[in-house]
This record gives sequence, structure tokens and C-alpha cells, in this order.
Amino acid sequence: MNSSPAVRMERHGNNDDNGEIALIVLQDSARMNPLGRPLQVRLRELLAEVREDTSLRALVLTAEGRGFCAGADLSSMGGAQGGAQGGAQADGRTLGAQTADNMQQLSNRLILDLQQLPVPVVCAINGAAAGAGVGLALAGDVALAARSAYFYLPFLPRLGIVPDLGTTWFIERRLGRARAMGLSLLGDRLGAQQAADWGLVWACVDDEALREQALATAARLARLPAGAVLEARRALDHAAASTLEQQLHYEAERQRDLVGAPAFMEGVQAFMQKREPVFAPRQPG
Repeated sequence: MNSSPAVRMERHGNNDDNGEIALIVLQDSARMNPLGRPLQVRLRELLAEVREDTSLRALVLTAEGRGFCAGADLSSMGGAQGGAQGGAQADGRTLGAQTADNMQQLSNRLILDLQQLPVPVVCAINGAAAGAGVGLALAGDVALAARSAYFYLPFLPRLGIVPDLGTTWFIERRLGRARAMGLSLLGDRLGAQQAADWGLVWACVDDEALREQALATAARLARLPAGAVLEARRALDHAAASTLEQQLHYEAERQRDLVGAPAFMEGVQAFMQKREPVFAPRQPG
């Protein structure tokens, strides 16, 4: 087990290395897990461990307490009061420049770490996902929301700034422009059940069952062929920017590489033998 005051990691599941599923838990519950620098740094360190450990085949990201993530740690934004009019900070940069630089160097890379991880990521949203916490909650591959969870975008109506950490990208692609605009401008809370009905998350589950359901989902994802989640992400990203003809070509070219590969052959044999396929684990590199 790895731990810090803000984040911890556990292993779950059955294999010789004490579990093939990583569970990362944000545990600054008293403050609803704001995205302060120490939390982000430690979370990136743990994601790097998951990426390098080929015995791990899936990840669950969740939090403790009544909030999944409250978004930016406004209390740590030095000079936010004195620099409210955009004045220079101690290092000569404006608060806006300091914020943008921190996002480029750390926060944005955290979201990309999750999106580029070579294993499937389940985000188990245990309470409020607010502000930048929405981007974090939606950066995985499968999102499960506890029934008491909700999504809240106070950026524009409360602070006059744009939603960040990929929130605009995730919300618009999953919900469409009309709902993305409404959530961004009106600042209404979107409850977990409605989020599931709208297609923002995979499912809404009872609060007490959230972590169990997330680990069960991760266990199913851990049975996928190595590389399956990367193929799925790339195919869907390509589809979002392609014509039908271009996507048909992309799919055919991917099959050129994948049909006949070990995972495909194991799948065919399992089908013929009426059994579940057993795919090889990830390889280093």
C-alpha cells in the first residue's frame, strides 16, 4: 500500500502479486478533496505506478466522504483576494498567469495521464463533483455515480471563468451543445440519476454499493485483452472527427493489424470451445 495525507492506493483482486486492480482513493474528506498541488502530485505519482506495473489490469478512482472532488483548492491560490483585480503576484506574474501555468504543468497532465493510461479506468463518484472535479470525474473510461452524487459547474455563473480540466470537452461530447451550455451558464446541479439518464455516466448506483460495484466493473474490465482500452479510446476519438467513409477505412485498417494477433486467436478458440477467453497480461513498454 502507498499512502499520503491526501491519496492512498490499494490492490484488489486475485493474482500472485496481491491483486490486479488498483484502487486509488482521495482522502482529504474534510475538505471534499480539493485539487491542491500535493494531491495532484501524489495522484500523478500513483498513476505512473499503475502505468508501469504490468500486473495491474484496471484502476478504480474514488474518494472518501461526501464529496468526490470540490474542484480547485481556492484557499491555496495565493493572492486571490489581494490580486482580485489581476494584480501581479510575488513572482511578478498575474494570478491568471500563475493559474494557467500551474494547469499546463500539472493539472492538465493529470487528466491526460488518466486518458492515456494503458488500463481501463473506472471513476466511482461518491458525492459532489464540482468545478474541476467534474473534469476529473469524467476523465476515466467508465463512470459510476452514487445516487447522492451530483455534478456542479460554478465556473461562469459564480466566478466568471470557463470550465476547465477537460470539462467542456467531456460535457459537450457526452451531452451535446444544448445541455453543455445550460449546465455551464445556469449553474444548476445535475443529479446522478439524471446524469445517467442523459448519458453523462454509465450508471447510477446506491451509495452503499458504489465501491463494490466499481470494483466488480473493474474486475470485468481486467479480463479484456491488453490494449483493448487504448483501441477503444482511439477508435472513438477518430470517429468524433471523421466522416463515415473515413471511419470505415480506419476500422478496416485496425483489423488488418488486430485480426490474427494472439488476442484474436484466443478469442476464436474460446468461442469454438465454448469457454471464456483468457487473455495474456500487459507486457512492459
